[in-house]
Amino acid sequence: MKKITYSSAGDNYNTKDPIKKLAQKSALATAQNLQTHGYKEMSGSRGESAYVFSNGKNLYASVIEGLGTKNLIADEVRNLTGKTYYDAIAHDTIATIINDLVSVGARPLVVHAYWAIGSNIWLENEQRMKDLITGFKKACDISMASWGGGETPTLKGIINKKTIVLGGSAFGIIGDPKNYLNEQRLEDGDRIILIKSNGLNTNGASLVRAIAKKLPKGYAQNLVDGKMFGEEALRRSNIYARLIKDLLENDVDIHYISHITGHGLRKIMRAKASFTYFLEKIAVPSELFQFIQKKSGLSDYEMYSTFNMGQDYALFVNPRDTEKILGIIKMNKFQGFDAGFIQKGERKVVIRPLNMLYEGNTLDLRT
Repeated sequence: MKKITYSSAGDNYNTKDPIKKLAQKSALATAQNLQTHGYKEMSGSRGESAYVFSNGKNLYASVIEGLGTKNLIADEVRNLTGKTYYDAIAHDTIATIINDLVSVGARPLVVHAYWAIGSNIWLENEQRMKDLITGFKKACDISMASWGGGETPTLKGIINKKTIVLGGSAFGIIGDPKNYLNEQRLEDGDRIILIKSNGLNTNGASLVRAIAKKLPKGYAQNLVDGKMFGEEALRRSNIYARLIKDLLENDVDIHYISHITGHGLRKIMRAKASFTYFLEKIAVPSELFQFIQKKSGLSDYEMYSTFNMGQDYALFVNPRDTEKILGIIKMNKFQGFDAGFIQKGERKVVIRPLNMLYEGNTLDLRT
Protein backbone atom coordinates (compact mmCIF):
# COMPACT_ATOMS: atom_id res chain seq x y z
CA MET A 1 0.00 0.00 0.00
CA LYS A 2 1.27 3.47 -0.89
CA LYS A 3 2.30 5.57 2.10
CA ILE A 4 -0.59 7.66 3.47
CA THR A 5 0.34 10.87 5.28
CA TYR A 6 -1.83 13.26 7.31
CA SER A 7 -1.23 15.92 4.68
CA SER A 8 -2.30 13.65 1.79
CA ALA A 9 -5.42 12.76 3.81
CA GLY A 10 -6.50 16.40 3.72
CA ASP A 11 -4.95 18.10 6.76
CA ASN A 12 -1.69 19.99 7.08
CA TYR A 13 -0.36 21.65 10.23
CA ASN A 14 2.19 23.63 8.22
CA THR A 15 -0.68 25.45 6.54
CA LYS A 16 -2.94 25.87 9.57
CA ASP A 17 -0.49 26.85 12.29
CA PRO A 18 0.74 30.11 10.70
CA ILE A 19 -2.90 31.18 10.19
CA LYS A 20 -3.60 30.52 13.87
CA LYS A 21 -0.70 32.77 14.83
CA LEU A 22 -1.86 35.49 12.44
CA ALA A 23 -5.32 35.36 14.03
CA GLN A 24 -3.77 35.65 17.49
CA LYS A 25 -1.96 38.84 16.47
CA SER A 26 -5.18 40.40 15.22
CA ALA A 27 -7.15 39.22 18.24
CA LEU A 28 -4.60 40.67 20.66
CA ALA A 29 -5.68 44.17 19.67
CA THR A 30 -9.19 43.43 20.92
CA ALA A 31 -8.04 42.59 24.46
CA GLN A 32 -8.40 46.24 25.45
CA ASN A 33 -12.16 45.90 25.00
CA LEU A 34 -12.28 43.81 28.18
CA GLN A 35 -11.16 46.81 30.17
CA THR A 36 -14.42 48.56 29.29
CA HIS A 37 -16.17 46.00 31.47
CA GLY A 38 -13.61 45.88 34.28
CA TYR A 39 -11.77 42.79 33.06
CA LYS A 40 -8.33 42.06 31.68
CA GLU A 41 -6.90 39.11 29.81
CA MET A 42 -4.17 36.92 31.21
CA SER A 43 -1.79 37.48 28.32
CA GLY A 44 0.00 34.16 28.71
CA SER A 45 -3.19 32.30 27.86
CA ARG A 46 -3.47 33.62 24.30
CA GLY A 47 -2.80 30.65 22.02
CA GLU A 48 -3.07 28.19 24.89
CA SER A 49 -5.73 25.49 25.20
CA ALA A 50 -8.12 27.97 26.84
CA TYR A 51 -8.37 31.76 27.04
CA VAL A 52 -8.19 33.16 30.58
CA PHE A 53 -9.34 36.56 31.85
CA SER A 54 -9.86 38.23 35.22
CA ASN A 55 -12.08 40.78 36.96
CA GLY A 56 -9.44 41.34 39.63
CA LYS A 57 -11.05 38.85 42.04
CA ASN A 58 -11.60 35.69 40.02
CA LEU A 59 -10.17 34.12 36.91
CA TYR A 60 -12.42 32.77 34.17
CA ALA A 61 -11.71 30.61 31.12
CA SER A 62 -13.38 29.99 27.78
CA VAL A 63 -12.68 27.72 24.84
CA ILE A 64 -14.12 26.63 21.50
CA GLU A 65 -13.43 23.31 19.80
CA GLY A 66 -14.68 21.07 17.00
CA LEU A 67 -15.02 17.34 16.57
CA GLY A 68 -13.36 17.14 13.18
CA THR A 69 -14.35 14.30 10.86
CA LYS A 70 -14.78 11.44 13.32
CA ASN A 71 -18.55 11.40 12.70
CA LEU A 72 -17.86 10.38 9.09
CA ILE A 73 -16.28 7.20 10.46
CA ALA A 74 -19.43 6.59 12.49
CA ASP A 75 -21.56 7.00 9.38
CA GLU A 76 -19.58 4.34 7.53
CA VAL A 77 -19.41 1.87 10.41
CA ARG A 78 -23.16 2.23 10.92
CA ASN A 79 -23.62 0.66 7.48
CA LEU A 80 -21.80 -2.41 8.81
CA THR A 81 -23.34 -2.81 12.26
CA GLY A 82 -26.60 -0.86 12.25
CA LYS A 83 -25.58 1.20 15.29
CA THR A 84 -25.41 4.99 14.96
CA TYR A 85 -22.46 5.58 17.35
CA TYR A 86 -23.63 9.19 17.76
CA ASP A 87 -23.77 8.83 21.54
CA ALA A 88 -19.99 8.32 21.37
CA ILE A 89 -19.62 11.08 18.77
CA ALA A 90 -21.47 13.54 21.02
CA HIS A 91 -19.38 12.41 24.00
CA ASP A 92 -16.16 13.07 22.09
CA THR A 93 -17.33 16.50 20.98
CA ILE A 94 -17.78 17.46 24.63
CA ALA A 95 -14.55 15.72 25.67
CA THR A 96 -12.33 17.70 23.31
CA ILE A 97 -13.88 20.97 24.53
CA ILE A 98 -13.80 20.18 28.24
CA ASN A 99 -10.31 18.66 28.30
CA ASP A 100 -8.96 21.90 26.82
CA LEU A 101 -10.86 24.01 29.33
CA VAL A 102 -9.81 22.14 32.47
CA SER A 103 -6.16 22.08 31.40
CA VAL A 104 -5.81 25.63 32.80
CA GLY A 105 -7.41 24.66 36.11
CA ALA A 106 -10.95 25.74 35.25
CA ARG A 107 -14.19 24.17 36.49
CA PRO A 108 -16.64 23.87 33.59
CA LEU A 109 -19.88 25.79 34.11
CA VAL A 110 -21.62 26.01 30.73
CA VAL A 111 -21.26 24.19 27.42
CA HIS A 112 -22.79 25.36 24.13
CA ALA A 113 -23.24 23.01 21.18
CA TYR A 114 -22.84 23.76 17.47
CA TRP A 115 -24.57 21.43 15.01
CA ALA A 116 -24.47 22.50 11.38
CA ILE A 117 -26.20 20.40 8.73
CA GLY A 118 -26.62 20.62 4.98
CA SER A 119 -30.24 19.54 4.98
CA ASN A 120 -33.04 18.94 7.50
CA ILE A 121 -33.13 15.40 6.14
CA TRP A 122 -30.25 14.66 8.51
CA LEU A 123 -32.55 15.25 11.49
CA GLU A 124 -35.09 12.65 10.38
CA ASN A 125 -33.17 9.63 11.70
CA GLU A 126 -34.77 9.45 15.14
CA GLN A 127 -32.33 6.97 16.67
CA ARG A 128 -29.31 8.97 15.56
CA MET A 129 -30.79 12.19 16.97
CA LYS A 130 -31.72 10.45 20.22
CA ASP A 131 -28.18 9.08 20.56
CA LEU A 132 -26.65 12.48 19.78
CA ILE A 133 -28.73 14.30 22.38
CA THR A 134 -28.28 11.58 25.00
CA GLY A 135 -24.53 11.57 24.39
CA PHE A 136 -24.28 15.34 24.83
CA LYS A 137 -26.32 15.24 28.03
CA LYS A 138 -24.33 12.40 29.61
CA ALA A 139 -20.99 13.98 28.69
CA CYS A 140 -22.10 17.28 30.25
CA ASP A 141 -23.02 15.39 33.42
CA ILE A 142 -19.58 13.75 33.49
CA SER A 143 -18.07 17.22 33.03
CA MET A 144 -20.30 18.71 35.75
CA ALA A 145 -21.41 21.40 33.30
CA SER A 146 -24.78 22.78 32.22
CA TRP A 147 -25.67 22.37 28.57
CA GLY A 148 -26.74 25.95 28.08
CA GLY A 149 -27.87 25.79 24.48
CA GLY A 150 -26.39 25.99 21.03
CA GLU A 151 -26.77 26.76 17.36
CA THR A 152 -28.24 24.43 14.72
CA PRO A 153 -27.89 26.09 11.29
CA THR A 154 -28.89 24.41 8.05
CA LEU A 155 -26.17 25.33 5.56
CA LYS A 156 -27.37 24.03 2.22
CA GLY A 157 -24.65 24.28 -0.39
CA ILE A 158 -21.91 24.51 2.20
CA ILE A 159 -22.25 21.18 4.01
CA ASN A 160 -23.02 17.81 2.44
CA LYS A 161 -26.67 17.00 3.13
CA LYS A 162 -25.67 13.59 4.50
CA THR A 163 -23.33 14.95 7.17
CA ILE A 164 -23.17 17.18 10.22
CA VAL A 165 -20.47 19.50 11.58
CA LEU A 166 -20.14 19.24 15.36
CA GLY A 167 -18.39 21.57 17.76
CA GLY A 168 -19.02 23.88 20.64
CA SER A 169 -17.70 26.15 23.33
CA ALA A 170 -17.41 26.14 27.10
CA PHE A 171 -17.08 28.69 29.86
CA GLY A 172 -15.56 27.95 33.25
CA ILE A 173 -14.23 29.50 36.42
CA ILE A 174 -10.76 29.12 37.86
CA GLY A 175 -11.54 31.38 40.78
CA ASP A 176 -8.48 31.64 42.99
CA PRO A 177 -5.38 32.57 40.94
CA LYS A 178 -3.44 29.84 42.76
CA ASN A 179 -5.40 27.30 40.71
CA TYR A 180 -4.45 28.88 37.38
CA LEU A 181 -2.17 26.41 35.60
CA ASN A 182 0.14 28.22 33.21
CA GLU A 183 3.61 27.99 31.78
CA GLN A 184 5.05 30.55 34.20
CA ARG A 185 4.70 27.95 36.94
CA LEU A 186 6.94 25.40 35.19
CA GLU A 187 10.14 24.66 37.10
CA ASP A 188 13.39 22.93 36.31
CA GLY A 189 13.10 19.33 37.49
CA ASP A 190 9.29 19.06 37.26
CA ARG A 191 8.12 15.51 36.66
CA ILE A 192 5.95 14.69 33.65
CA ILE A 193 2.97 12.46 34.40
CA LEU A 194 1.22 11.03 31.36
CA ILE A 195 -2.34 9.70 31.43
CA LYS A 196 -3.21 6.85 29.10
CA SER A 197 -5.77 7.62 26.42
CA ASN A 198 -8.72 5.44 25.53
CA GLY A 199 -7.94 5.54 21.83
CA LEU A 200 -7.88 7.88 18.88
CA ASN A 201 -9.87 10.70 20.54
CA THR A 202 -10.82 13.33 17.92
CA ASN A 203 -7.51 13.72 16.11
CA GLY A 204 -6.27 11.92 13.03
CA ALA A 205 -9.70 10.85 11.78
CA SER A 206 -9.00 12.10 8.26
CA LEU A 207 -5.99 9.80 8.04
CA VAL A 208 -8.00 6.88 9.44
CA ARG A 209 -10.64 7.47 6.77
CA ALA A 210 -7.99 7.51 4.05
CA ILE A 211 -6.62 4.18 5.29
CA ALA A 212 -10.09 2.60 5.39
CA LYS A 213 -10.59 3.42 1.71
CA LYS A 214 -7.49 1.40 0.84
CA LEU A 215 -8.35 -1.71 2.87
CA PRO A 216 -10.00 -4.72 1.20
CA LYS A 217 -12.72 -4.81 3.88
CA GLY A 218 -12.64 -1.11 4.81
CA TYR A 219 -13.71 -0.45 8.38
CA ALA A 220 -14.75 -4.11 8.72
CA GLN A 221 -11.07 -5.14 8.66
CA ASN A 222 -10.08 -6.85 11.90
CA LEU A 223 -7.10 -5.87 14.01
CA VAL A 224 -4.68 -8.51 15.27
CA ASP A 225 -6.78 -8.88 18.43
CA GLY A 226 -9.89 -9.57 16.33
CA LYS A 227 -11.63 -6.25 17.02
CA MET A 228 -13.11 -4.29 14.12
CA PHE A 229 -10.99 -1.41 12.87
CA GLY A 230 -13.97 0.94 12.53
CA GLU A 231 -15.36 0.31 16.00
CA GLU A 232 -11.95 0.69 17.65
CA ALA A 233 -11.52 4.05 15.90
CA LEU A 234 -14.78 5.18 17.54
CA ARG A 235 -13.77 4.53 21.15
CA ARG A 236 -14.85 7.33 23.51
CA SER A 237 -12.30 9.82 24.78
CA ASN A 238 -11.64 10.25 28.49
CA ILE A 239 -13.09 13.36 30.12
CA TYR A 240 -10.81 14.78 32.82
CA ALA A 241 -12.96 17.44 34.50
CA ARG A 242 -13.57 15.51 37.74
CA LEU A 243 -9.95 14.41 37.90
CA ILE A 244 -8.61 17.97 37.68
CA LYS A 245 -11.17 19.11 40.26
CA ASP A 246 -10.06 16.33 42.63
CA LEU A 247 -6.40 17.14 42.13
CA LEU A 248 -6.85 20.84 42.85
CA GLU A 249 -9.04 20.16 45.88
CA ASN A 250 -6.33 17.87 47.28
CA ASP A 251 -3.87 20.77 47.09
CA VAL A 252 -1.26 18.97 45.00
CA ASP A 253 1.36 21.06 43.24
CA ILE A 254 0.49 20.92 39.52
CA HIS A 255 2.27 23.50 37.42
CA TYR A 256 1.00 22.96 33.89
CA ILE A 257 -1.06 20.61 31.69
CA SER A 258 -0.80 19.80 27.99
CA HIS A 259 -3.80 18.23 26.27
CA ILE A 260 -2.24 15.96 23.64
CA THR A 261 -4.40 16.27 20.54
CA GLY A 262 -3.18 17.50 17.17
CA HIS A 263 0.63 17.47 16.77
CA GLY A 264 0.90 14.34 18.94
CA LEU A 265 3.65 14.22 21.56
CA ARG A 266 5.05 17.49 20.25
CA LYS A 267 2.26 19.01 22.35
CA ILE A 268 4.36 18.14 25.41
CA MET A 269 6.28 21.36 24.65
CA ARG A 270 3.26 23.61 24.12
CA ALA A 271 4.66 26.14 26.60
CA LYS A 272 6.81 28.87 25.06
CA ALA A 273 9.34 28.71 27.88
CA SER A 274 12.79 27.28 27.23
CA PHE A 275 12.66 23.74 28.60
CA THR A 276 13.74 20.37 27.31
CA TYR A 277 11.15 17.65 27.94
CA PHE A 278 12.68 14.23 28.56
CA LEU A 279 10.33 11.27 28.23
CA GLU A 280 11.89 8.18 29.79
CA LYS A 281 8.74 6.09 29.46
CA ILE A 282 5.79 6.13 27.04
CA ALA A 283 2.63 4.06 26.72
CA VAL A 284 2.66 0.94 24.56
CA PRO A 285 0.58 1.86 21.50
CA SER A 286 -2.72 0.01 21.26
CA GLU A 287 -3.50 -2.44 18.47
CA LEU A 288 -5.36 0.39 16.73
CA PHE A 289 -2.30 2.65 16.52
CA GLN A 290 -0.09 -0.26 15.46
CA PHE A 291 -2.58 -1.11 12.71
CA ILE A 292 -2.72 2.51 11.53
CA GLN A 293 1.06 2.70 11.38
CA LYS A 294 1.38 -0.58 9.48
CA LYS A 295 -1.29 0.32 6.92
CA SER A 296 -0.19 3.93 6.45
CA GLY A 297 3.52 3.26 6.25
CA LEU A 298 4.24 6.18 8.57
CA SER A 299 7.45 6.31 10.60
CA ASP A 300 7.50 6.58 14.39
CA TYR A 301 8.37 10.26 13.98
CA GLU A 302 5.27 10.86 11.86
CA MET A 303 2.95 8.77 14.02
CA TYR A 304 3.99 10.43 17.28
CA SER A 305 3.65 13.88 15.72
CA THR A 306 0.08 13.14 14.55
CA PHE A 307 -1.63 10.87 17.13
CA ASN A 308 -1.62 10.68 20.93
CA MET A 309 -0.25 7.13 20.59
CA GLY A 310 -1.71 6.03 23.90
CA GLN A 311 -1.31 9.11 26.11
CA ASP A 312 -3.51 12.18 25.86
CA TYR A 313 -2.83 14.31 28.96
CA ALA A 314 0.50 15.48 30.33
CA LEU A 315 0.72 16.88 33.87
CA PHE A 316 3.84 18.77 34.91
CA VAL A 317 4.16 18.49 38.67
CA ASN A 318 6.38 19.06 41.68
CA PRO A 319 8.36 15.83 42.17
CA ARG A 320 7.34 15.57 45.83
CA ASP A 321 3.66 15.19 44.82
CA THR A 322 4.16 12.61 42.06
CA GLU A 323 2.95 9.56 44.01
CA LYS A 324 -0.01 11.39 45.52
CA ILE A 325 -1.10 12.59 42.08
CA LEU A 326 -0.76 9.10 40.60
CA GLY A 327 -2.95 7.80 43.43
CA ILE A 328 -5.68 10.37 42.70
CA ILE A 329 -5.52 9.52 39.00
CA LYS A 330 -6.02 5.84 39.86
CA MET A 331 -8.95 6.67 42.18
CA ASN A 332 -10.58 8.40 39.20
CA LYS A 333 -10.18 5.15 37.23
CA PHE A 334 -7.58 6.47 34.81
CA GLN A 335 -4.10 5.07 34.23
CA GLY A 336 -1.24 7.46 34.82
CA PHE A 337 2.51 6.94 34.98
CA ASP A 338 5.64 8.90 35.82
CA ALA A 339 7.04 9.46 32.34
CA GLY A 340 9.96 11.84 32.68
CA PHE A 341 11.09 15.33 33.63
CA ILE A 342 11.79 18.81 32.31
CA GLN A 343 15.05 20.69 32.38
CA LYS A 344 15.98 24.28 31.60
CA GLY A 345 17.47 24.46 28.13
CA GLU A 346 16.67 24.24 24.46
CA ARG A 347 12.95 23.84 23.75
CA LYS A 348 12.47 20.29 22.47
CA VAL A 349 10.97 16.91 23.33
CA VAL A 350 13.34 13.97 23.74
CA ILE A 351 11.62 10.56 23.61
CA ARG A 352 14.31 8.25 24.92
CA PRO A 353 12.54 4.87 24.39
CA LEU A 354 12.37 5.68 20.65
CA ASN A 355 15.72 7.49 20.48
CA MET A 356 13.81 10.35 18.89
CA LEU A 357 13.37 14.08 19.41
CA TYR A 358 11.16 16.92 18.22
CA GLU A 359 12.86 20.26 17.80
CA GLY A 360 11.07 23.33 19.15
CA ASN A 361 10.44 24.77 15.69
CA THR A 362 8.19 21.80 14.81
CA LEU A 363 5.52 23.18 17.17
CA ASP A 364 5.00 26.87 16.56
CA LEU A 365 1.44 27.64 17.66
CA ARG A 366 1.72 30.86 19.63
CA THR A 367 2.74 34.45 19.05
